[in-house]
Amino acid sequence: MTPAVEAIKVADFAVQGMTCAACVRRIEKAVRAVPGVQEATVNLVTQRASIRFDPAATNAGALAGAVEKAGYSVVEEPTAATSVAASAPSRADLLAEAEEREQRSIRRDFLLSAVFTVPLLVIAMSHGTIPGTEGTLGRWLQFALATPVVLGPGRRFLRLAWMALRHRTADMNTLVSIGVLAAWGYSIVALAIPRVFPHAEHGVVPHLYFEAAAAVVSFVLLGRFLETRARRRLSDAVRGLVALVPKTARRVGEDEIEKDVPVESLIVGDLVLVRPGERIPMDGEVVRGTSAVDESMLTGESLPVDKREGVLVFGGTLNQSGALTFRVTRVGSDTALARIVEAVEQAQGSRAPIARLADIVSAYFVPIVLGLATVTLIVWYAASPATGIAVAVERFVAVLVLACPCALGLATPAAVAVGTGRGAELGILVKGGAVLEAASRIDTVLLDKTGTVTEGKPTLTDVIDTSGRGELAMLALVGAVERQSEHPVAQAIVQGAVARGAQLPDAANFVMEAGAGVAGTVDGTSVRIGTSAWLVAAGIATSTLDAAADELAARGRTPSFVAIGGELAGIVAIADRPTAEARIAIAELKAMGIDVAMVTGDRTGTARAVAAELGIDRVFAEVRPEDKARIVTEERAKGRTVAMVGDGINDAPALARAHVGIAIGTGTDIAVAAADIALLRGGISSLPTALKLSRSTLRTIRQNLFWAFIYNVIGIPIAAGALYPFTGWLLSPVIAGAAMSLSSVSVLANSLRLRRFGRRP
Repeated sequence: MTPAVEAIKVADFAVQGMTCAACVRRIEKAVRAVPGVQEATVNLVTQRASIRFDPAATNAGALAGAVEKAGYSVVEEPTAATSVAASAPSRADLLAEAEEREQRSIRRDFLLSAVFTVPLLVIAMSHGTIPGTEGTLGRWLQFALATPVVLGPGRRFLRLAWMALRHRTADMNTLVSIGVLAAWGYSIVALAIPRVFPHAEHGVVPHLYFEAAAAVVSFVLLGRFLETRARRRLSDAVRGLVALVPKTARRVGEDEIEKDVPVESLIVGDLVLVRPGERIPMDGEVVRGTSAVDESMLTGESLPVDKREGVLVFGGTLNQSGALTFRVTRVGSDTALARIVEAVEQAQGSRAPIARLADIVSAYFVPIVLGLATVTLIVWYAASPATGIAVAVERFVAVLVLACPCALGLATPAAVAVGTGRGAELGILVKGGAVLEAASRIDTVLLDKTGTVTEGKPTLTDVIDTSGRGELAMLALVGAVERQSEHPVAQAIVQGAVARGAQLPDAANFVMEAGAGVAGTVDGTSVRIGTSAWLVAAGIATSTLDAAADELAARGRTPSFVAIGGELAGIVAIADRPTAEARIAIAELKAMGIDVAMVTGDRTGTARAVAAELGIDRVFAEVRPEDKARIVTEERAKGRTVAMVGDGINDAPALARAHVGIAIGTGTDIAVAAADIALLRGGISSLPTALKLSRSTLRTIRQNLFWAFIYNVIGIPIAAGALYPFTGWLLSPVIAGAAMSLSSVSVLANSLRLRRFGRRP
């Protein structure tokens, strides 16, 4: 009998140890084999598994056991999924702890490996010039230094390669293990039983390759360490969002007594008091008080929103200027902030990880190399049975040593390491090689407005004086009244007035009406600043300046009418101005053939005015965070490779949904955490540089892979003895080892050219 829909449960837990797409397929296959599992989805980027199952047929413990049997670790005990708001903090914290342990483990293994590998390389490369390193003692010393590396830190690769073999697949761990075991195993035979090799009968001691085995382990561990450091930032986005909600709330009882209670204890209908400077704990409706609330985390609009009785407020937003009492209308996963958390998680989970070329190639490369080495062994033994197995084994080892995947394994991480390092020097934080690869293909850039292409704060831009007093005199009166208000718009007007040289006198009888304006008296003269409707309600006609106000609004300004002594006196306007750097960056992006559009929560008129100043043709305005992510998805559906650039919490879902999310480093920590690239210096002016750097890095990776493949295509037949019938020449394992080292050096040298990126010739 088919189980009822409501009986189906979802287990959601973190998995540790995944390194490539083959790991994902392996875990999904193992879990789907468990009876009762309906669907299994494993995400490499977020290191999570989500499994739908029938609890009558299996349980969460059995699912965790299947994952562990496949060779991976379950970070926390899987439980049925609950609301995002309730589960996100614990999931993020547990995953962060697990990643921290993994990073410490890899760092410890790398340091241990390096301690043994460095002296081993010195001894091997000295060729006996260092006293005491030649002869039997020196050869056994190499064995003593290499073996702890192979069987200690190198054991993680051997274990994962064995797991891959059991599941009839191959990955980078397989390549690393073959190279390490070939060099180490051959060297042990050459050390312990040198007479197995024909030339040993003539007093020629077989060469050892212990240093190659240890060096491969050390280099790959270094790459894994750098990778785990970048991946840790993923969980910071969700953890930072949840941290916006205060841990306690000030609940107001029926007797008007205030009591601090845990936020989790709030229920729909509770009354909550929020004072200036505090964050609102839950979504609700204002019942008392007026204030300006910073909702930029939701809307992206830099100007705060005035709140009064009957207006909605949202959890996580910042109360700025006045005390508010509101009635809770939504809690838990129903709040606006919880929906953003869910959007970030879903966007990160839906982004397909970029398959690593080396992993794809390894599925074919490893079997081919093993097949060629085996054929070489058989052919040489059959062709020269008189010399015995020794020559055949030597040819077999030469093929394996030369085909050691050191150059192939270094091709990508070497370029990524240098590219990201150069980026850091330029103030560009790039989170991994997959990001660089995706960024190199960007053809569409979506820009947030506030704080990204604008200054991110309102400033006084225009003053129209019709009173005859003069601009400074009018600003002095306006500034004197506005100085009594804590509203950010008022502060912008005051700062602008002072910057222009106005001397502000004292004001009295200050009055503020939320959403309308402020009034007061200065030296006995009444001054009123606010909306047209507010002034008209006070009997002051504004029709003579309505056209000027409309023209200012069309240019992206926010105008306020000024009345002095009961007469219309002029207009003051503020705006969040676009930066000069944004104009230059957008022009440069267009020159690179990249389409640029603006996506913002701000008003349509303001957005279009700013876009026109910057030369942007496409504008998406008045969109919420979920809509920004939807727009990114729609652009991707058109076949575009999309980068989203923003600096606010409201941008986090879109940053995560884009092929590449780019955060302005001066923005919120959450936006930076959710993004793939953070521009830490220079703001948006660094954006073209970041995209050019990614293109240069990918070009270097392609060059590295090309030479690594060519090296194997040419070298393996020579190592197998293909030239022997024509020239009588054989490539010894010694030369094969040198060639292998040379290929790695060439890859590193080519990658180091990226250090010159952006430098003047």
